[in-house]
Amino acid sequence: MITITRNQIDEMEKFYRISLVNSLIGFKPVNLLGSCNIDGSPNLSIISSAFHLGANPPLIGLVMRPQREHNDTLKNIQATGQYTLNNVLPDWYKQAHQTSASYASGISEFEKCHFKELYTDGFKAPFVRESTVRIGLELREIMDVPLNGTTIAIGEIVQILLDDLIIEEDGTVDHVKAGSMAVAGLDRYFIPEFVGRLSYAKPGIAIQKINK
Repeated sequence: MITITRNQIDEMEKFYRISLVNSLIGFKPVNLLGSCNIDGSPNLSIISSAFHLGANPPLIGLVMRPQREHNDTLKNIQATGQYTLNNVLPDWYKQAHQTSASYASGISEFEKCHFKELYTDGFKAPFVRESTVRIGLELREIMDVPLNGTTIAIGEIVQILLDDLIIEEDGTVDHVKAGSMAVAGLDRYFIPEFVGRLSYAKPGIAIQKINK
């Protein structure tokens, strides 16, 4: 067994420490975040920090890295109040990864990384046409985290655009059918595999595997 102390983490080489801590909790959803500035210029960035906050109201949280000179994503979210999350598929995950490059402000990652924008009536932010699960969000709260300079953006789901046959009878989104990928760390991409679905857990009742 390997034991790593807090002091040892501090003493690690920078990029080794980043890789270790980022990959430690395992697989995370990976999405393309679409936004635009007040002039309508689109922006696209890959993120792996989205998390479910609740279903009523339907909220999704998102952790943003500390502000940089040209952190267009957070600026756009704050300026327009609207943004999208779009799943990443195996056919074009390299293009999606390229959106993490540090393009100058005003440069469209949609254009540079060869993605097509998709717009809906009354919604400013662009969706990704190539995705199969697309979520439109409106900003509800910004929370600064002084501990490390990050920002948590909380958005309410106002639009859902799904390809056919992805949503099941009980409302569950089948991300295997959707082709959604996952990520561990900063650059290790995976295709999830369905293992099984289990019954609702209750004290004293054995868990049952239920048909998909």
